[in-house]
Amino acid sequence: MKTEKNNVWNFYECIAQEKAGEGVVRRILSYTDELMVVQNHFEKGAVGALHHHPHTQITYVVSGQFEFEIAGEKRIVNPGDSMLKRDGVEHGCVCLEEGILLDIFAPMREDFV
Repeated sequence: MKTEKNNVWNFYECIAQEKAGEGVVRRILSYTDELMVVQNHFEKGAVGALHHHPHTQITYVVSGQFEFEIAGEKRIVNPGDSMLKRDGVEHGCVCLEEGILLDIFAPMREDFV
């Protein structure tokens, strides 16, 4: 089932997953108009293509290892690391070791629902 806006309770086993790219599965965990939390599971070698959007985004590395590029700068990130991407800043990643990223968007991504 798709997560509905403003739901107080969102149980993981009930949240539908959707393909977000080759080797990437996305789950929208919870959202309001102002905020959205999304989990992305990456297989090794999967790519989050360079892109930008009009949302501020914080990404938290739950597991795995990724090479991120943000505003032209590349860094390797590991579990516990986080990155801030202001609205309009180009960013993307390559998954070096299978893992999970948790993305927080403000405001919510209407294009995801």
